[in-house]
Amino acid sequence: MLIGGVEIEFEGFVPLKGEAKNYVEYVKEKNPQVNNIKVKLCDDGKVDVSYTARGEKFERIRRITG
Repeated sequence: MLIGGVEIEFEGFVPLKGEAKNYVEYVKEKNPQVNNIKVKLCDDGKVDVSYTARGEKFERIRRITG
């Protein structure tokens, strides 16, 4: 599902109403450049939240060796 421009996927459970939005807000506090989020239910009842983020733009520097 897509929430606030972030793709979020749940594994092992169905989220409650508003829960997906809370995960997106939590991860965006940590890294505002988040691309997608995966939330997985662990055996002990806790959740594992993993995400990928967009990288910083960089400028290539050309090196000339002689």
